[in-house]
Amino acid sequence: MTVLVVTGTGTEIGKTVVTAAVAAACRDRSVAVLKPAQTGLAPGEPGDAAEVARLAGGHVTAVELARFPEPLAPATAARRAGLPPVRPYEVAEAAEKLATEHDLVLVEGAGGLLVRFDDDGATLADAARLLGAPVLVVAAAGLGTLNTTALTSEALRARGLECLGVVVGSMPAEPDLAARCNLADLPVAAGAPLLGAVPAGAGALAPADFRVLAGSWLAAELGGNRPAD
Repeated sequence: MTVLVVTGTGTEIGKTVVTAAVAAACRDRSVAVLKPAQTGLAPGEPGDAAEVARLAGGHVTAVELARFPEPLAPATAARRAGLPPVRPYEVAEAAEKLATEHDLVLVEGAGGLLVRFDDDGATLADAARLLGAPVLVVAAAGLGTLNTTALTSEALRARGLECLGVVVGSMPAEPDLAARCNLADLPVAAGAPLLGAVPAGAGALAPADFRVLAGSWLAAELGGNRPAD
């Protein structure tokens, strides 16, 4: 696996921290993280790709293709800013170039799988299809996550894309009944293994501590040592 696409079942569920954990767990490899469209930040502010590099370490190259100031879906944010949108072929070309220079390329989407990149309806799924890359789904821990995970996985299968597995993006220290049960039920909903659970608040750890612990949160398929479910 040279390119891995990271998507989520929604927004603000831990995609960036999971991406950083994968990058940190693969610290013996050269890693690039590609953010096709960063929204909601002004020029000069550190974005998601920079946060992955901060947490994961110096072996990570951070690349951002486009930035739009308003915190909206990329297509809407680009249109309102009067800027050209990101196209799936641009994402694929950038990822393929990075793959010639790195052992692993992590492509982190914005929001969920079918959030629009442009007004033609192109999405992260189209970029994944062009790349022929597997997709890692980051899911929430609690009630409602089984439905959104199943919908995301169904959308992947309908497009002929491989769901590599699911990672819980923010697992509470004291999970409620739903979150505990979901650890067993998420693989069924996804039709793919549970490949990890990142603790809530992991992104606030000191980078050195994050790098030491990252492997314990993830299964071997993602460079870690946690048993897959």
